[in-house]
Amino acid sequence: MYPVLYRIPLDLAWDLGPLGRVPFFGFGILLFVWALYGVWMFVSHRSAHRADPAVPQNHSWLVTWGLIAAAIAFGIPRLQGFAQFKDGVPIFGYGLMLFIGFTAASSLAAWRAEREGLSKEVIWDLAMWLFIPGIVGARLFYLIQYGDRVFAGVPLAQWPFVAVNLSQGGIVLYGALLGGAAGYFSFCFLRRIRPLGLADIIVPSVFVGIGFGRIGCFLYGCCYGAQTDLPWGVKFPQGAMAFMAMVEKHKLDETALCTPALHPTQIYSSIDGFMIAALTTWYFSRRRRNGEVLAVALIIYPITRFCMELLRADEGGQFGTSLTISQWISIALFIVNLPFMYYLSKRPAVRDPILIPGESTPLRAAMAAPSTR
Repeated sequence: MYPVLYRIPLDLAWDLGPLGRVPFFGFGILLFVWALYGVWMFVSHRSAHRADPAVPQNHSWLVTWGLIAAAIAFGIPRLQGFAQFKDGVPIFGYGLMLFIGFTAASSLAAWRAEREGLSKEVIWDLAMWLFIPGIVGARLFYLIQYGDRVFAGVPLAQWPFVAVNLSQGGIVLYGALLGGAAGYFSFCFLRRIRPLGLADIIVPSVFVGIGFGRIGCFLYGCCYGAQTDLPWGVKFPQGAMAFMAMVEKHKLDETALCTPALHPTQIYSSIDGFMIAALTTWYFSRRRRNGEVLAVALIIYPITRFCMELLRADEGGQFGTSLTISQWISIALFIVNLPFMYYLSKRPAVRDPILIPGESTPLRAAMAAPSTR
């Protein structure tokens, strides 16, 4: 229940016998492993194209791979000059869970897409279109909601750095969903993909990601619950976000060793995410028309999220009510989903092909054309 699970020393080196001591960072072991991963990705893309020439040779992943390779080789070694990295590179529990959730969710969606006759490369490309706008949306939502707290006492010149500094937490799930939705519809427009058909494929994976992400919240100590006498109540130690937040709200003395027993709402939310993922996975093969899996998720999640907020103690009411901002959004999603479900019920019980036939417009062709050789 600490933000940092482990620190990797920047001067870490492994003794490889005859090869001597090889550094982990820089031009060392991590870069070598990352290079092997790049080779594997390249071979996988080539194999997919050879097996089906209709699959484009999309090498856009090389940009992300190259940036990470440059960070390993040149960026991380330079961190030795900063005081905050004197003990090594921190491995954040929340970030680790986000990575595991992102990888697991994308892999499951790629597997499901292949079973529907859609190239898995589409899913991995989509993952970037969801991840980056999702993080931006999650951070913007947090800054809008808690900007006065984030920028309090911070010189104006440092605002840009503080705005993007996620080391102390500060993202909101509903903001991630809204930001990801913008990236999602842009991707579908450019790739000529029916949004409802693709949504049914990725919805179970979204909740897999939420399940792992909430475990990250538990490790970090955010999104904490109200006090409880239940035997599974959790006491967060000093250094956890829940502890610091309660001290800031004058609900706990800073000399205390830990918080009172609190509802582990993060674990409740994680279980909720995995259960919705399981339910929508089960329903996926039983759907009659595109969009039904999405509709099921949008009817269940707002209800469970609204109820979860009743047990949380990290947010206050909004708009002069006792309802949190997440409860207001849950109500809005539930209401919007009702006419959406009615719309689906009036459509023929036929699953339309996910890919839209026909020629691309010049805009789509210019922006979505993969790099080939």
